[in-house]
Amino acid sequence: MTLDPKKRTQILQAIKKLVLANHINIAGIDYGAWSERVDGQTVELLATDTASFEVGIRQLLAELKTSHTVFYNSLPKELLPQHTINASLRVLSEDEPHKWMFLDVFEGGPADVAGIKPGDILDAVDGAACSPPLTPYFAIGRTHTLLVAKPGTGSAKEISVEVPKRKWTKQRPPIIEPKSPVYKKIGQDTGLLKISYFPGAAGIGFANALDRAVKDLKQQDCRRLIVDLRGNIGGSLGFARLASYMCPGQIAIGHSLTPRRLREGYNPEKLPRVPMPRSRRELAFTLARFSLRDKSVMLLTQGLGEQPFHNRIVVLVNEWTNSAAEMVANFASENRLATVVGQKTHGNVLGATNFSVGGGYWLRLPVFGWFTSKGRSLEGNGVDPDVSVEISPGALAEGQDNQVAAAVDIVNGL
Repeated sequence: MTLDPKKRTQILQAIKKLVLANHINIAGIDYGAWSERVDGQTVELLATDTASFEVGIRQLLAELKTSHTVFYNSLPKELLPQHTINASLRVLSEDEPHKWMFLDVFEGGPADVAGIKPGDILDAVDGAACSPPLTPYFAIGRTHTLLVAKPGTGSAKEISVEVPKRKWTKQRPPIIEPKSPVYKKIGQDTGLLKISYFPGAAGIGFANALDRAVKDLKQQDCRRLIVDLRGNIGGSLGFARLASYMCPGQIAIGHSLTPRRLREGYNPEKLPRVPMPRSRRELAFTLARFSLRDKSVMLLTQGLGEQPFHNRIVVLVNEWTNSAAEMVANFASENRLATVVGQKTHGNVLGATNFSVGGGYWLRLPVFGWFTSKGRSLEGNGVDPDVSVEISPGALAEGQDNQVAAAVDIVNGL
């Protein structure tokens, strides 16, 4: 795609206007200075090639120092593996030179369907060698050829991974949504609930699916629960249903904050206290209630009553646990409702929406902040586990997950 100077000018003006009107300024950025840098680089951005134009805009947006800030074409070519092939990567530091190891591989996703397993080593993508610190990216709507090695074998083979086509909309970026939730009974009385994503604009569909999963686990006499949030890419309001299953009554999960409320100051105790809607009818009522007001609210659990696994819950997290999943993990740890096990989370906790800026481009921009019930921001900070357990590449290579094994030991002791 080639953009003429007129179209580029329109895109730059749209981005600048949207940032100044909607961006949540968690990092305390000087918008005046930022606007001057945009103006100062405009001539160069108008004259350069399209690829450099995209890079230049992303560099300007990076100066806002917030997560969920993305500039992409309608069919992006550079998305993280978890958003495309449904698998996360980490550096395998035991080897020299360093290599990428598959960490989380989501059930039913493109990588899983292609036969990739946690612990496998990624050597190349589409014929180009890849190694840290350069992150391999993948394109929507393409079939990629990966060179994947099985640890300990010394051999590698080419694997074709097909990434379905998705388009940007106002409600969602063009990601490949992982299957979520996935669950099974492990051991005598323990349920394992894997949640890789909280889909849906309002989370009602996910909440219903979670209800069915929890009901089935309870019918199988699961009185202990392991919630696996490792690699979770975030999502929407459905996370509040998961939080609601962790306690019997209505208590605060945390609060959202609009840019205006953040600028003007506020008292968390005086924010409207709103439980997640249980149905589309309740959702419509809630939206109508706040349609003309500042949407800063204290989000409450739903009061689902006593559950057989209460006080016997472990939540698994790692460095790729993002956004809404971090909100759940913090809620569980902060209120002593579960033991959080694994590694520190990513610290990407803002609410975002998508804006069309012309020329087939979109801007994803954080438009509200998220704070814990005690007023702490997780953005850039993440959630520390109660029990730190490092993943074992050697165990993964043999098909064993030592973090799940640790979670089983802990939940059996509760």
